[in-house]
Amino acid sequence: MLTTEEIQRRVKEADADRGAKRSATAARVGDLAKRRAAVAEQLADIDRELGDVIAESSDVIEIDELARFTDVPAADLNQWLNSRKATRPRRKRATAGTSTAKSDAPHDVATTETPSTGRLPTSTAHASSAADALQASARVPAEVA
Repeated sequence: MLTTEEIQRRVKEADADRGAKRSATAARVGDLAKRRAAVAEQLADIDRELGDVIAESSDVIEIDELARFTDVPAADLNQWLNSRKATRPRRKRATAGTSTAKSDAPHDVATTETPSTGRLPTSTAHASSAADALQASARVPAEVA
C-alpha cells in the first residue's frame, strides 16, 4: 500500500502537469485574441475606406456598374457604403446655456402621432421621407381649444 507522502507527491505531479497545460492554453488564447483584435481593427479600417471611396465616386460610377467591373457583389458594395454612413460620429447635443431653435420653442405644443400600419417601408427613400414627414408633423403646433 502507498504511503501518504507518495499519494501527495503523485497528486502534486498530476496537478503540476494540469497547471502547465492550463497556463499554456491561457497564454495561447490571449495571444490569439490580441492578433484577432488587431486584424479586426485593420479590417474595419479597410471597410471604412471602401465605403468612403464608393461614396466619393458615386457621382461617376453606380454600384451596379462598379460590381460588374470589379466582380464584387453589389450587396457587399452597398454594405460598405451603408456601414460608413452608420458609423459617422453623431453631433453633440446642445449643453445647458446654449440656445438652439428647438430649445426656444414652446414646450406646451400638442403633437399628433401618425398611426402605424404595422408594415415597414419598402425602400430607404420611402423610409426617409416618411420619417421626415413624421418629424415635420410633430413640429406643427396644433390648436388647443
